[in-house]
Amino acid sequence: QVQLVESGGGLVQAGGSLRLSCAASGRTFSQYAMGWFRQAEGKEREFVAAIARGGSLKGYADSGKGRFTISRDNAKNTVYLQMNSLKPEDTARYYCAMASRLGVPTTTREYDYWGQGTQVTISS
Repeated sequence: QVQLVESGGGLVQAGGSLRLSCAASGRTFSQYAMGWFRQAEGKEREFVAAIARGGSLKGYADSGKGRFTISRDNAKNTVYLQMNSLKPEDTARYYCAMASRLGVPTTTREYDYWGQGTQVTISS
């Protein structure tokens, strides 16, 4: 049984930082690409960042380029999302996801497993 457990969300002021973590179990972590998505209230879930199996390839949505950094530790079965210079528009529930595809998948339908999410709220 696959489990993805996100943590690290919270309430921070604009300009602050958060580091999200997602711990995976139930599959061979290094054989899966990992992604972060977010969903604001009343909006569709959107791509944030993804990292390929080995960690050398990464992809980012334009909204996070230069502010967000995705990384993974295959020894710890964990993927991270470092978020800096946070803005109120970054407020959303953030989900990690696991994909058996190569490269850096950027659409929800490419992902096989999802976590329950962690709430990120940025105050102005």
